[in-house]
Amino acid sequence: MDNRLLQQFIDNALIEDVADGDHTSLSTIPEDAKGKAKLLIKDDGIIAGVEVALAIFKTVDQNLKIEVLIEDGKAVKYGDIVLYVTGSSRSILTAERLVLNTMQRMSGIATTTNKIVKLIETTGTKVLDTRKTTPNIRFLEKEAVKIGGGVNHRFGLYDMILIKDNHVDYAGGIPQAINAAKKYLKEKNINIPIEVEVRNIKELTDVMNTGTVDRILLDNFSFDGLKEAVALINGKYITEASGGITEETVLDYAKCGVNYVSMGALTHSVKSLDMSLKAVV
Repeated sequence: MDNRLLQQFIDNALIEDVADGDHTSLSTIPEDAKGKAKLLIKDDGIIAGVEVALAIFKTVDQNLKIEVLIEDGKAVKYGDIVLYVTGSSRSILTAERLVLNTMQRMSGIATTTNKIVKLIETTGTKVLDTRKTTPNIRFLEKEAVKIGGGVNHRFGLYDMILIKDNHVDYAGGIPQAINAAKKYLKEKNINIPIEVEVRNIKELTDVMNTGTVDRILLDNFSFDGLKEAVALINGKYITEASGGITEETVLDYAKCGVNYVSMGALTHSVKSLDMSLKAVV
């Protein structure tokens, strides 16, 4: 994880939540009060965001002591205690909501991802995330996908050329788009992979005839069409299936022989894992 992005996120989130002070804690809790709290799991799933929580606690108060009992990526069940935090009661309360919001979101993503990974583990196909993420916390959501056993696709628009349908249409066709992308990379001395999205067998043939790409994204293909496409590609390119893939259909897509399935649902519509931070008295 990028520590610079993490610290920037924490700083901005605390400004948003605390601003000029946690006035509830400041007004009700003595300045010198010490306390202990436990992070309690109230749902079954995969825990994620423990390392982020440690950074949040330490940003709020360097003197807080944290005892981690369950690390990122481990399975948890109702009633499990992930960590204890001890120190200033005010600091614990100030950090509470940011820790919970982050860990609940990340754990929900990790849990969903892990479920999909297990569904297709016998096929050899891997699960990819997408850019359908929450602005400014993409790095956390993609980290949660990794913790759940998935694989990160490109992080943004800068680390891969992904020629999609609109690019093809605006460029005048697949050969024109690929050739323009190759020319651009050469002129700018940029070394990043090229992936091309295709919508049918004709477009796939155009890509294969043009060549010089790294991956082919097969978008919204039927199962029969996907099998035909994989057979035509015959291992010459990395293959990715995409387009409305769900928990119910992902295994059927994987069985078509693609290297990857990409699912926006990993990050854009997951249920957070329920948990709470409770005072130990």
